[in-house]
Amino acid sequence: MHRRKIHRTGVELTELGFGASVIGNLYRTTPAADAAAALDTAWDAGIRYFDTAPHYGLGLSEQRLGAALHRRPRDAYVVSSKVGRLLVPNEDPRGVDSEGFVVRDDLRRQWDFSRDGVLRSIEASLERTGLDRLDLVYLHDPDDHWRQAADEAMPALADLRDQGVLGAIGAGMNQSAMLARFLRETPADVVMLAGRYTLLDQSALDDVLPAAEEHGKSVVAVGVFNSGLLSRDRPADGMKYDYQDAPPHLVARARAIADVCTAHGTTLPAAAIAFPLTHPAVVNVTLGMRNAEQVARNAHLHMSTVPGALWDDLRARELLRDDVPVPDGVHAPAAERSPQCP
Repeated sequence: MHRRKIHRTGVELTELGFGASVIGNLYRTTPAADAAAALDTAWDAGIRYFDTAPHYGLGLSEQRLGAALHRRPRDAYVVSSKVGRLLVPNEDPRGVDSEGFVVRDDLRRQWDFSRDGVLRSIEASLERTGLDRLDLVYLHDPDDHWRQAADEAMPALADLRDQGVLGAIGAGMNQSAMLARFLRETPADVVMLAGRYTLLDQSALDDVLPAAEEHGKSVVAVGVFNSGLLSRDRPADGMKYDYQDAPPHLVARARAIADVCTAHGTTLPAAAIAFPLTHPAVVNVTLGMRNAEQVARNAHLHMSTVPGALWDDLRARELLRDDVPVPDGVHAPAAERSPQCP
């Protein structure tokens, strides 16, 4: 699988990444055997970028990811985790987590974007994963904490990067406006952009993507299925869009895009994965994957051919914005890519 480098850093990501939120029991229990098989299948498919966070399952995701990777050559893969939510003892446990993960709530999350909070969070993540280092660290959902995140957390991460402790630093959010500020106003190398550069939402063209190009920085795209609406060949009523039931007009739009994909010999989910990678600032698409079957399917979709003419046709039918910069193919020119993973 091809890799792309986070601009102005030494960190290279495979074009497809493994999002480990779901193996932290997001929404429902993921058996340990399924999580391990998913990670093994990802490795066999050539995926070498793995993203996790303390938030995911109150540390369960980090524990499972570290257990799967500890036997792998450490320099062969990239791991990112996040800071901003410290895990602390829960003084009033109710038995199960209240933030979407099916785990015991012996711990709770405590917002903290201070310098000390950043250092404590990274140390705790290393203990949970059992890894000797994190390659990439993001500020996690700092929507309501801009000042402390920009003035304390990001400089703390920058110090660690400059000391060689971290390879790259950034921020991850569901909105694009503040991510653009991180790119323009802080030492961030990369942002993790959720759901704002997809076949149904190209709003990042108004802020994040121009900021990344202007400042020579990079974007990791997540949420490319918009919570599920773009995940099937033929979208159905009742599917989710941005964590809620998709409104009828978006279901109709997704079906229209699917029809064009079919006419070009590809599928809607394959195009959904390929689309963000057509932008020069995007270096990776990371997908949440719960079991081996999902990993195998997504890896196959990523490696399938999506013809460049599809993007032109979608623009001509006003199903993509006119200012979407799409090349002839779905990957960067060979000269701009690193060799495939062994």
